[in-house]
Amino acid sequence: MNDLTPPTSDTKTRAPMDQTANQTTRARAFGLLAIVVVLGLLAYGVYAWVFAGAHEDTDDAYVAGNVVAVTARDPGTVIAIHADNTQSVHAGEALIDLDPSLVDANVAAAEAKLGTAVRDVRGGVTRVASADAGLAKAQTALAAATHDLARRQAAGGAVSGEEVAHAADAVRSADAALDLARSQRNEAAAAVAGTDLATNPAVLAAAAELTRAMIAQSHMHITAPVDGVVAQRAVQLGQQIAAGTPLMSVVPLSAVWVDANFRETQLAALRIGQPVTLTSDSYGKDVVFHGVVAGLNPGSGNAFALLPPQNASGNWIKIVQRLTVRIAINPDDLARHPLALGLSANVSVDTTTRAGTPVIAAPPAPAQTSATSDTARLNAKIHARIAAIIAANAGQ
Repeated sequence: MNDLTPPTSDTKTRAPMDQTANQTTRARAFGLLAIVVVLGLLAYGVYAWVFAGAHEDTDDAYVAGNVVAVTARDPGTVIAIHADNTQSVHAGEALIDLDPSLVDANVAAAEAKLGTAVRDVRGGVTRVASADAGLAKAQTALAAATHDLARRQAAGGAVSGEEVAHAADAVRSADAALDLARSQRNEAAAAVAGTDLATNPAVLAAAAELTRAMIAQSHMHITAPVDGVVAQRAVQLGQQIAAGTPLMSVVPLSAVWVDANFRETQLAALRIGQPVTLTSDSYGKDVVFHGVVAGLNPGSGNAFALLPPQNASGNWIKIVQRLTVRIAINPDDLARHPLALGLSANVSVDTTTRAGTPVIAAPPAPAQTSATSDTARLNAKIHARIAAIIAANAGQ
C-alpha cells in the first residue's frame, strides 16, 4: 500500500542534492589522485636526476678466469690418471703418473757418478800427500849429491877427475829429479786447491747431473698447480707423450672475475675501486654479487683483431667502440654461488664517488707465480740426497 504512495515534495528536493554531493566527492578524489601522481612523477624525476645518472650499466658482460694448463715437462708413458673433467682438485693433488723406469735408472747412474767423483777428489788429496813425500825425497837426494861433490872437490888430487865428474853428474840428475817432483806436486795440488769435497768442480758437476735426474724423476708424478676444477682433459691411459704436450687444464673458480664491455662514452665516470653489483642469468635477479672495478683493457676488440679495420678507407662509418672493464668479485659471494667461465652477467657500477684513479690509468697488477711448497720440498730432498752421498764416500 505504501509502495504505491507518490513521492512527496521533500523527496524530490533531496535527490538532486545527493547527486551534487556525490559529484563533488568524486571530483575531490580525482583531484587528490592527480596530486599523488604528480608528486610521484616529481619524486621519480628528482631521483633520476640525482641518483640514476650515478650508475653505468651494461649487459654485455661475461665471467672470465684463469685456465691453468697442465703440460708434460718431460717425455713419458701415461700409467695412471687420477682426475677427470668436472672434478675438483686441490693444489698438490695427483693428476697423472708417467712411467718412471728410465728416469729411475738415470738417477741411479747419477748417484754412482757423484760417488765416483767424491772418491776421485779424495784420491787427489792423497796424490798431493804422495807428491809432497816425493818432493822431500828429491830434495834430500839433491842435498846428498851436492855434499858428495863438494867433498870430492875438496880432496884435490886424492880423488880422480872421473870420480869428480860422476859426482857432478849425480848433482845434475838429483836437481832434475827435484824439478820433476816439484812439478808433480803442483799438478796434484792444482786438482784440489781451494776446494773441499763438497765444492770441488768435479763433485759439483756430478751433483748437478744428479739434480737434473731427480727433477726429471719428479716430473713423472704430475700434480695440480692450483685449487680448481679439471677441464679439457686430452690425455689417455698408455699414451706416449712428449715434453710440452697439453694434458688437461685446471680452472680456479674461486678467483674468477667479470669482463664488462662498456661503451667508450661510459668510461669517463669509471674509477678504480668503485662498487659494483652484478647479477648472473644462471642464478637470476634474486642473487646479487658484489665487486669493485679493477681495471681496463688497454684496447678495444678491433685493436687486437687479427685483421684490424682500416679506418682510413673511403667508406668509413663511425661505430661506438666498447672496452673491457675488469670487475673483481667478492670471494664470499663466489663461495656461496660459484660461477663458471663464459656465463653472462648484468653489471651496474656506482659512479657516485669519482675520487679514485681512472680506469685507463690503473695501477700494475701483482705478478703471478707458480712456485709451490712442492718445489721447496723437492729441493730439500735433492740437497739431502747429495749430502748423504758425499758423506758416504768421504771416508770419514
